[in-house]
Amino acid sequence: MSEKLDRLAARLEQRFEGRLQGLERAHGELTLQVAPRDLHEVTRTLRDDPELSFEQLMDVCGVDYMAYGVTEWATESASGEGFSRGVEKATSGRFTFDEAPAGGTWDGPRFAVVYHLLSVRHNHRLRLKVFCPEDDFPAVPSVVEIWRSADWFEREAFDLFGIVFEGHPDLRRILTDYGFVGHPFRKDFPLVGHVEMRYDPEQQRVIYQPVSIQPRVLVPRVIREDHRYLHDATDGRSTDA
Repeated sequence: MSEKLDRLAARLEQRFEGRLQGLERAHGELTLQVAPRDLHEVTRTLRDDPELSFEQLMDVCGVDYMAYGVTEWATESASGEGFSRGVEKATSGRFTFDEAPAGGTWDGPRFAVVYHLLSVRHNHRLRLKVFCPEDDFPAVPSVVEIWRSADWFEREAFDLFGIVFEGHPDLRRILTDYGFVGHPFRKDFPLVGHVEMRYDPEQQRVIYQPVSIQPRVLVPRVIREDHRYLHDATDGRSTDA
């Protein structure tokens, strides 16, 4: 790890002693984890402390750890007969409404919120992670009063993951329709959705109805040859399907 990143990690450990739930160093980046109750104090300090100065919030995203560790595509062992997804029921791509991916290795809160921060003054980047205390009603405090750019980011995480940001001035859907059912980025949300919409010429308006799509999984059947595998070809011709 670079000396610059070491200094930042030491400053974070010193400044947030007793409030840190974790400080992970991986791939030349730092991930700071705190509890929701400490979020406002920590984020304000990250912004205002001259030695930190994370003036910009670049992104806010939700994470669903429900199926953490479940592999749908065994690409390392793929063969000419296709990949693994769709072969086993557990990896069928969540086409049913009442089944969720099983076999995960995660043991902890299901939902988390991740904040990506930038310090222009020090040219530092930091990832801040907060886990939602409850799985049935995931909620964390809003940071709109710290960074105004959090407004639409938090609305997006609410729309796609169903995470509630307490204190947000206008928390409503931003990508899906206001009458949309469910949160499409949750791991137990079916890939075909719950409802479909179409224009009804008789009623002369758009209507919603239960999904009529027949579940199917598109599984690659052929591994295409290219220049990396020319030495395996017997006649020198392409074997692309």
